[in-house]
Amino acid sequence: MDQLSAMRTFVRVVETGNFTRAAAALSIPKTTVTNLVQALEAHLRTRLLNRTTRRVTVTTDGALYYERAIQILSELDELDGSLTNSQAQPSGRLRVEMAGAFADTLVIPSLCDFYLRYPQIQLDIGVGDRLVDYLAENVDCALRGGTPTDQSLVTRKVGEIRLSCYAAPRYLEKFGMPQHPLDLTASHFCVGYLMVPSGKVFSMDFRRGDESHEIEPRYVVSVNDSRTYVKAAIAGMGVAISAPYFVKEAVEKGELVPVLTDWQCESIPLNIVYPRTRHLSNKVRVFVDWLVKLVHDLDKDSPAEERFTQAPAKMQRR
Repeated sequence: MDQLSAMRTFVRVVETGNFTRAAAALSIPKTTVTNLVQALEAHLRTRLLNRTTRRVTVTTDGALYYERAIQILSELDELDGSLTNSQAQPSGRLRVEMAGAFADTLVIPSLCDFYLRYPQIQLDIGVGDRLVDYLAENVDCALRGGTPTDQSLVTRKVGEIRLSCYAAPRYLEKFGMPQHPLDLTASHFCVGYLMVPSGKVFSMDFRRGDESHEIEPRYVVSVNDSRTYVKAAIAGMGVAISAPYFVKEAVEKGELVPVLTDWQCESIPLNIVYPRTRHLSNKVRVFVDWLVKLVHDLDKDSPAEERFTQAPAKMQRR
């Protein structure tokens, strides 16, 4: 038995929840996964997993073995990486999740540059604002706006995004121009952004000098996707807050106009997150470093009203 392979296989079965997903994540046959786990159990003379036709659960011994195994494998990967990362060209598939707005306006337009730097990395980009099961879906990292509350995730800040307020001309023709943030709770409607997994609607924080207001939006529609959120605002469903960079085209076309321009909206952090139990591979490292530089360059080259800012962010999101 290759004990190291068996240990890695067992860890992946625990993380994904069944043998089929573990086999897919490891790109090996399911029978190989089964044989490796059985051989490991025989070697240790204890049962690590309880199996039924529907699910796989970890035994008490299995849970203890898993905790030690991930530490050993992480240290081994770190040791290997410390000797090879400086010489080896990053390669392999990299699975990244991000919101559609980030993909469309930030990452995709600059991907040719990333490919020229790292031609041996194959990027699989999942687009959406949904809640991700990083281990079961074999996701390496995600680009997220806001500070994750999940303590199992490691967070690295990439930058911050300043938000501004917008509405469609058709909405303003019907409801008029809001004059104060408190109007958004009294005589106006907003487009609600539904956060995953809390199910709460994103609050709007405004500040002008010493005056500040946290607004709980009054809405007739809420969505949980960033691109759909902008589309709803363009359709005249209410006032919305967004990064100027994300709505630049809509503003240029006259589909959205800035509102409450004498108020500053709270900025939100832009982070890369990944599971704490997963070793940060060289391909993830170079992708994160590339993103940090990309955001920095955009901040330097963009007009002031579109920049990723360095203002402190207080909001806890996602």
